[in-house]
Amino acid sequence: MITSRAFLILVFSCCAATLVPAADDSSAKTPTKVQKVGVEEFDKLRQDKSKTVLDVRTPQEFKSGHIPGAVNIDINSPDFENKIGALDKQKTYLVHCAAGGRSARACKKLEGMGFKELYDLSPGFRGWEKAGKPVEK
Repeated sequence: MITSRAFLILVFSCCAATLVPAADDSSAKTPTKVQKVGVEEFDKLRQDKSKTVLDVRTPQEFKSGHIPGAVNIDINSPDFENKIGALDKQKTYLVHCAAGGRSARACKKLEGMGFKELYDLSPGFRGWEKAGKPVEK
């Protein structure tokens, strides 16, 4: 039979354990911050092959020309969230569209899903082309 003192120690131990946050407590994680960058900074960032260039334009826009090595996931596609949900949230993504509107929306969604590090090409692909940067077709 358990004594009242032993019972109190057991209850206190259980309560104290729930007050200590776990090492992977999500409230301790740094929130995602989307950083808007220009063409030159975006180009420097994409040189690091561990970063992924994410083109959120339509497949037709992508086929007509895109940043070398980019992955195309159309933000207006009904399965956009499923496709980005399959991506590694710990990786860094360099996001762009044609002019900056869709990429801002995409970054908002990625941010809400807990992606770690996001960079948004503020002038978009049009700014990239205008600056004379490389384009694949």
